[in-house]
Parts: sequence; structure tokens; C-alpha cells
Amino acid sequence: MSRFERITQDPETMGGRACIRGMRVTVGMILGQIGSGTSIEDLLAEYPYLEREDVMQALLYAAAH
Repeated sequence: MSRFERITQDPETMGGRACIRGMRVTVGMILGQIGSGTSIEDLLAEYPYLEREDVMQALLYAAAH
């Protein structure tokens, strides 16, 4: 099992950028929101289809890369 099982990359989705569970939500979008001061709770409220583990894996993925 991949360390980042919630992070997917598909050339047909968002140009192959790292996304959350095949959705059109990129790791970069999550990082940008958090970097601009959005809390994880607010991010989850704004995007109800995201789960806390999605956000945490996006952060870990970015740190690893």
C-alpha cells in the first residue's frame, strides 16, 4: 500500500497534478488555502466532500516532495 493512498495522479485529471482521491481537488489547492490562513476546519466546511485525512495526507505529501 502506498504511503499516500489518498493522493492520486492521472494525466486525464487536472493535467496529472497530485489530487485527492481522484477528485478535481489538487494538493496545491489545499496548500494554497492553508497557506493563506484558512483553517483545516474551515477548509472541510467549504469542501464537505473532503475528509480530515485528505488534508493531512496533502500536507504530508507536500512535505515529502
